[in-house]
Amino acid sequence: MFGYINVNRKELSKEDEQIYQSYYCGLCRQLKEIAGAKGQMLLNYDMTFLILLHTGLYELEREEISFHCMVHPGKKKIGYINEVTSYAADMDIVLSYYSLMDDYRDDGSQGKRVLAGLFRKNYERIRQQYPRQVKAVEEYMRKLAEAEARREKNIDIVAGYTGEMLGELFVWKEDVWEKDLRNMGYYMGKYIYILDAYDDLEKDEKHGNYNPLRSLKKECGKDYETFCRQSLTSLMAECAKSFERMPILMHAEILRNIIYSGVWTKYEYTRLKKKRELEKEETKGGAHS
Repeated sequence: MFGYINVNRKELSKEDEQIYQSYYCGLCRQLKEIAGAKGQMLLNYDMTFLILLHTGLYELEREEISFHCMVHPGKKKIGYINEVTSYAADMDIVLSYYSLMDDYRDDGSQGKRVLAGLFRKNYERIRQQYPRQVKAVEEYMRKLAEAEARREKNIDIVAGYTGEMLGELFVWKEDVWEKDLRNMGYYMGKYIYILDAYDDLEKDEKHGNYNPLRSLKKECGKDYETFCRQSLTSLMAECAKSFERMPILMHAEILRNIIYSGVWTKYEYTRLKKKRELEKEETKGGAHS
């Protein structure tokens, strides 16, 4: 998955942190249940957010399980599982399968192809169960490949592909909340794409990889950082609007932590890292002059 939809633990109460972690552990157990130990390799916090979102919206009852974890064997762990946990695990597998196949097509990694093959049966089962969502992921990967091939410079277009896909995945049930969930996923998806491009820019510039921010950085000049910040802020504001329209009380504080603070932790880390690297280069350049 993406790795950007995280909680800001510094601003989370101990009780909410325990709840958050328990849903995460529940997702881990569900991945093992449906795909074996290899499924646990796909565990991420992005899908934990999806579980919390639907649990809060539909006020789902949860089952509490206790188990020994191989990663943390010291004491028993507590996991929360409900009916949306299996949906989140399935979406995780579909996204991971296509990500592995995309890596294989890009760099010819046989290891990625073999690993993707291990999830093929799971993918086929999920495709039958959730055709709308799987079609959205397939369309997303196709559009993204085409955009890269033509070196699309309009980042709004390319980011929109991620938004469209994530919007479909956010819609678990096509009901009265469908529009708000789809909009929420759309704007969060665009945010994720732009933040990912922002994070990878220096690496992509060095290796000549496709990144729509490369041309935008040249166009914006000294206003580049301001443009990125304003774009990301605007997108998350729209995402938050859709969230606030829904009558979510259960786990609302955890969800707001993620939407208003957690998703920004990666941006702030990346921005500070870029700033330090620039200062280091300037210091080195001054020493040589």
